[in-house]
Amino acid sequence: MASDSPESLMTLCTDYCLRNLEGTLCYLLDNETLRLHPDIFLPSEICDKLVNEYVELVKTDSIFEPHESFFTLFSDPRSTRLARIHLREHMVQDQDLEAIRKQDLIELYLTNCEKLTAKSLQTLVSFSHTLVSLSLFGCSNIFYEEENPGGCEDDCLVNPTRQVLVKDFTFEGFSRLRILNLGRLIEGVNVETLLRPLASLAALDLSGIQLNDVGFLTQWKDTLVSLVLYNMDLSEEHIQVIAQLRKLRHLDISRDHLSSYYKFKLTRRVLNLFVENLVNLTSLDISGHTMLENCTIPSMEEKMGQTSIEPAKSSIAPFRGLKRPLQFLGLFETSLCRLTHIPAYKVSGDKNEEQVLNAIEAYTEHRPEITSRAINLLFDIARIERCSQLLRALQLVITALKCHKDDKNIQVTGSAALFYLTNSEYRMEQSVKLRRQVIQVVLNGMESYQEVTVQRNCCLTLCNFSIPEELEFQYRRVNELLLNILNQSRQDESIQRIAVHLCNALVCQVDNDHKEAVGKMGFVMTMLKLIQKKLADKTCDQVMEFSWSALWNITDETPDNCEMFLNYSGMKLFLECLKEFPEKQELHRNMLGLLGNVAEVKELRPQLMTSQFISVFSNLLESKADGIEVSYNACGVLSHIMFDGLEAWGICEPHREEVVKRMWAAIQSWDINSRRNINYRSFEPILRLLPQGISPVSQHWATWALYNLVSVYPDKYCPLLIKEGGIPLLKDMIKMASARQETKEMARKVIEHCSNFKEENMDTSR
Repeated sequence: MASDSPESLMTLCTDYCLRNLEGTLCYLLDNETLRLHPDIFLPSEICDKLVNEYVELVKTDSIFEPHESFFTLFSDPRSTRLARIHLREHMVQDQDLEAIRKQDLIELYLTNCEKLTAKSLQTLVSFSHTLVSLSLFGCSNIFYEEENPGGCEDDCLVNPTRQVLVKDFTFEGFSRLRILNLGRLIEGVNVETLLRPLASLAALDLSGIQLNDVGFLTQWKDTLVSLVLYNMDLSEEHIQVIAQLRKLRHLDISRDHLSSYYKFKLTRRVLNLFVENLVNLTSLDISGHTMLENCTIPSMEEKMGQTSIEPAKSSIAPFRGLKRPLQFLGLFETSLCRLTHIPAYKVSGDKNEEQVLNAIEAYTEHRPEITSRAINLLFDIARIERCSQLLRALQLVITALKCHKDDKNIQVTGSAALFYLTNSEYRMEQSVKLRRQVIQVVLNGMESYQEVTVQRNCCLTLCNFSIPEELEFQYRRVNELLLNILNQSRQDESIQRIAVHLCNALVCQVDNDHKEAVGKMGFVMTMLKLIQKKLADKTCDQVMEFSWSALWNITDETPDNCEMFLNYSGMKLFLECLKEFPEKQELHRNMLGLLGNVAEVKELRPQLMTSQFISVFSNLLESKADGIEVSYNACGVLSHIMFDGLEAWGICEPHREEVVKRMWAAIQSWDINSRRNINYRSFEPILRLLPQGISPVSQHWATWALYNLVSVYPDKYCPLLIKEGGIPLLKDMIKMASARQETKEMARKVIEHCSNFKEENMDTSR
């Protein structure tokens, strides 16, 4: 299960070694095959961990690169020892098992390894003398071998390879085998013949196998302590055989009531038979069963008072015969789970949060169809009520999503549950580690499924995190996934809106390296395509506004991205948006903020020097849209252009003097106490306009900007201005003959504000 405790040193070292095999344990032979360094010997505690963690990384971490020759590292028991390993799904092939055939395995769990064929049955024989526990759950092809009826190369073209069921394999020679899981074994294999050689089985799982006769089970009536017959259609004969297995401590005859029609109905007599004969029973699962006759105590006969797990008070009549409460009772999707007195310490069901969490915990590994419905119940609990066992709930859902990465139902229900389990109400209860685990499984879901519901749930869940801070450890991956969503030809409107919002948040307040990397992924092009599509539809919605805002953020002090904006016809779209949406103030603010970033790049300013662009910027000086923001940003663009001097003004209309005059008028019209929709991470682009005499109006705009920010937001911007060396620049500017008197007065006020701020915040304690 997902854990909230710190990783052990063993886990951290294992993870590091697996991600850096060449630099730690191995070298490359012939530039392709991994080999262990000759002086290395690793005991089973380390080797088991390496193999099991490797399987987990391949399954759940898309960044991790699997190695074809990984299992060959464990081929020689003189240097590596394996004892207990769990291999899963399509990543395991016949040659991988063959590579470790010399190992003395004690436990081997193969789960849904559909690429394994009958070749691996022969490899299993190599482990027969040591194997105590074996699972072949869901290995649907392991009893098939390839047969070529033609028998020669030429005939292969005419008679392609066909799959033939192996019928002569048995567990002969597996003398130590005690625990065996054959769940979902392929039809046609004779289970009785297969198992007969096993002398003393203690645990057997025959989930999903239909057997009319299970009489052979009685050969283990003195040894069998655990029997799982999930989804087996039972009969009276089955019940009579089970009742003879008197050593049983765990019995599971549960079923998925949605999977198919079952004739068998549980009766009061059957439960009585179990209670009377299976006296060692501590765990019983009858989930999904329909009761033919009433097994419950009438409510009038129930002893009132506190809920009790004492068998004598049981609301389920047959269980009054129990000598002690059961450790576990599976009642999921039965009417019995809603009764008052249930004689078990742990119950799976749908009555309350505790029962639902017990169900997810019990069925996640091998029953995704049940787990999905249980998680759906948890989703309702988290959505409607407050989840009282948040940590456990989160850990269980994370585990289910990791375990069943390719199961659509679990990905849908799990991602929906995560949205409610990670919202702000629960945030204080969650560690950094746990929230990172949530992010990992959410991104796994987004990677595996293009399906609308999964994508929407995952995007919404990411919105519950502090962005970009909490997503920074997966920064590249999350951006790639979001851009992939936005580049799909057919898009769901709601997902598009959320994805653009996330993209915008991810490029806000991050360093320039991140912005450059995201720009190279195609971020700028993607946003411009979205804008173009919205323009074609004549729609100015949140997607349009967020796209311009995202471009504003990603071009901040990032010249490469500014250049991309210009190269991809960004200015053309800017003009078209201005024309199409003249009243959209938020849109204008975002667009002008972006162009302010472009104008800060000296090499790009000549591309803005056209009559059309300069006229547009000049006209926007008089805009009252969004307070002063549009006018302020337009003036900022022109201030940087003016800073290049008279010789850079390569147009006849409008005249430079006329534009300068309009800039002075605009600045003088602004309220110095205006609260701002702007966030400066650095004053460097503004400060570079101070020590110059080329453009006094640019100098004045820069000084006004500083005065406004340190006046309205002193706590944030006074320290920033002091840190970036703004005070000496202002003092030098005051001495300049070319600076206007009103600019100098404003500069003195900025210095005074910062001086007062420093005095007020001095530490006077001793």
